[in-house]
Amino acid sequence: MSSSASGTVGSLLRQWRDLRGKTQLDLSFDAGVSQRHISFVESGRSTPSRQMLVDLAQALDVPLRERNLLLVAAGYAPLYSEEALDESGMAIVQRALQRMLQQHEPFPAIVMDRYWNVLLTNDAAPLFFNCFIDLTKRQGRRNLLHLVFDPAGMRPHMKNWTETARGLIARVYREALGRVIDAKTRTLLDELSQYPDVEPAWRASIPDSNLPLIPLVFTKGDVTLSYFSMVTTVGTPQTITAEELRIECLFPADEATERGHSKFVHANGAKDCCGNLNRLSVGQVAKAPA
Repeated sequence: MSSSASGTVGSLLRQWRDLRGKTQLDLSFDAGVSQRHISFVESGRSTPSRQMLVDLAQALDVPLRERNLLLVAAGYAPLYSEEALDESGMAIVQRALQRMLQQHEPFPAIVMDRYWNVLLTNDAAPLFFNCFIDLTKRQGRRNLLHLVFDPAGMRPHMKNWTETARGLIARVYREALGRVIDAKTRTLLDELSQYPDVEPAWRASIPDSNLPLIPLVFTKGDVTLSYFSMVTTVGTPQTITAEELRIECLFPADEATERGHSKFVHANGAKDCCGNLNRLSVGQVAKAPA
């Protein structure tokens, strides 16, 4: 490997170490690699082995997608695959996702990637959102954040939209994979900032609330429904796809919503729910554009 390639991996390693606030001595202790060796790699004087890079990335909590970039920069082949959900290697995860989505009925549950693009839903999710907007008019892959921020989307139907939007922006930063705002996440944030009344200061603000969570409050006519969300991730993922999955489940935040959810959905969202709502299946996920 040329010195320029070694220097590239060294600069990437140094960026991750600085990001984590670790000294070379800290990283040496955590990864079981000598401080001198780390110094030589960062300066381009030494070529790291594949296993050494894996150990350093593990110690720095580098996401799997970015670990591949480190390996490629050092002249090695990527280690972590990015399989589609319908490929054989993801079968066990696919079955678990389907079970979780089905068991969460009659309340909405959504599977997203790290950029909040919708990959899968249960039947309840499109039924619920179709109570407020015509999902057939939103072509292409749906993004949950755009659905909430867009004045032509769910925004007019959210009683506490400003509070919710601030909380979601804070969540993007808090839940960014590896605690890093990468280029695609930054693009997503820039797109959201183009919507009316979205304040740049929200990126650094902490929502002011005495509640243990920020409820998602939806209104239509004289009906008000309040929910909160819980997010599930895959434990100890070994593929990029598995690491980047997020399962978002909406739960009733009060007894009135618990009692009234199904009645509201059946009264407002049942029309042609299976034919026109375009709920993505597992087979469609592999073919959906990134």
